[in-house]
Amino acid sequence: MTRRIARIRWVAFYCLSFVVFGAVGLLLNVACVVFLALPARERYGARVRAMIRRLFGAWLAWHHATGVFCIEWEGFETEVLQPGTVYIANHPTIVDATFILARLPDAICIFKPSLMRNPAVGPAAAMAGYVRGDTGIDLIKAAAERVGMGQSLLVFPEGTRTQPGTALGKMRPGFALIADRAKAPVRLIVIQASPGIGARGVPWWPAPRVWPGRLRLTLDRTWPYEPGRPAAELTQAVESRICEVLGERNPK
Repeated sequence: MTRRIARIRWVAFYCLSFVVFGAVGLLLNVACVVFLALPARERYGARVRAMIRRLFGAWLAWHHATGVFCIEWEGFETEVLQPGTVYIANHPTIVDATFILARLPDAICIFKPSLMRNPAVGPAAAMAGYVRGDTGIDLIKAAAERVGMGQSLLVFPEGTRTQPGTALGKMRPGFALIADRAKAPVRLIVIQASPGIGARGVPWWPAPRVWPGRLRLTLDRTWPYEPGRPAAELTQAVESRICEVLGERNPK
């Protein structure tokens, strides 16, 4: 009985967290609609990014306080995260991007075109300077320009969430092309999560069977900028390193 009550409490907090997230996000985007109509809206980008970071930080604190997720950060406490860096990560859950963006300095990310057109999230993403994910070479140029200006860029090289039952999806070299054009370092974040936390192809509302949800985010190695390094070579090195870390933590 006690365990059942605890489960009901946890599911309630889990669902409430997304309701709060959606409500606050909607208010932010309504406000951003007004700013989109202003001239020289780019000058407000840093403030919007700072606001998004604080809101994601508050959402992260909510999860800690309610026990919805147990989140471990490895390496983040001992190092100062550098702006002007391309941060890359695997993508096993629906929530990991928000947690990482709560920690990265002055960060942008690459948004799916459908989300950029969504009135509930698109205005804030546009005001923050997030990059559309359907613009090909223009995406590389736009993202590299922002990194060159000192902003952090979060990229999930798989392009989508990891397929359930697999450790890692096929890595795409776009992040390496962006880093090369911006002459920026690449920093790896490896994410491990208990199953069922908004996995690919699964909506967020069925509460995971494993509770509380557990995530471990590890700040791993850095690849400094090397002129002339092939994008495929760096992509392969990153893919091998992620598989190595996941294999060490989850031996077969």
